[in-house]
Amino acid sequence: MEVKIVSVDAILVATLEHIGSPALLSNSVQRFVEWRKATGLSPISECETYGIPYNDPNTAPPEEFRFDICASVAEAVPNNPQGIVTKTIPSGRCAVAIHTGSREKISESVYELYRQWLPKSGEELRDFPAYFHYLNLDIDTPEHERSTEIYLPLK
Repeated sequence: MEVKIVSVDAILVATLEHIGSPALLSNSVQRFVEWRKATGLSPISECETYGIPYNDPNTAPPEEFRFDICASVAEAVPNNPQGIVTKTIPSGRCAVAIHTGSREKISESVYELYRQWLPKSGEELRDFPAYFHYLNLDIDTPEHERSTEIYLPLK
C-alpha cells in the first residue's frame, strides 16, 4: 500500500448523518442522492463526495453505527426536510492511501493503514476519524475500477 502525507484545507460539506445498522446505509445514501437532485445545492459535476465512518461497521453494535454521507458545498445548507446539515472536514495533515475495487472491501485497506502503516510510521492520530473521498460514482464505474482515497488525520 502506497501512503502519502498531505496537508488538506478545510472542506465545507452538506451532510446526512446515518445512525443505525450498516445494512441500512444504502437507504440513507439514496435519501442524500434525492436531496442532491432536488436542490441542486450539491451538483455531482461540481462537488466532491465524502464518507466519514465514526466507528467500525464490523464491530460496532448496529444501533450505534454512525456514518456521515457528505458532499462539498460552497456555502451553508439551508434547513431542509431531509435533515441535511452543514459540517466541516477540518484542515490538517493526513496520510492518504487509495483503495481500488469494491467499496464493500474498503475496511481491508483501512485496517492495513491502522494496523500496519501507522505503527511503523512514527505518526500520531489527530482527533478526527478517518474519512473517504470517493473519486468516482458507483453507477458510472465498474466495481473493479472504483477508487476511493482514505484519509487518516494526523497530528
